[in-house]
Amino acid sequence: MEKKMKGAATTSLSWWGCMAVACMVGMLVMAKHAKGVSCGDAVNALIPCGSYLIGDGAEDPSAQCCASAQGLKKMAKTVEARRELCQCFKDTGPSFGVNPKRAKNLPSFCKLNLTISINSNVNCSMIG
Repeated sequence: MEKKMKGAATTSLSWWGCMAVACMVGMLVMAKHAKGVSCGDAVNALIPCGSYLIGDGAEDPSAQCCASAQGLKKMAKTVEARRELCQCFKDTGPSFGVNPKRAKNLPSFCKLNLTISINSNVNCSMIG
């Protein structure tokens, strides 16, 4: 039973990570990233978005998901930090099973006002 629960937790974290990657890429471009926000911290911040991002939840993200995404965006205070978060999400998103369409829609649903498109082809070095 312990293995089953561990696998379920890993799957949940995985799906959320992928979606987080896509969402964060967009949020980081528009936001100003703060020093000290690690890739792991960024992924963990989006855990409330997990079920939405992997497509197991409602059609719209929850208020808690949006609050978490907006909080992460506020932490992105430098260009370097936004680029690092962008790359983090780009690298980790696919392995978590994030639904690309849902990741792309998260900034709009959560009113993040991003200037970049969230997709797997984004060039993180172009983020300002």
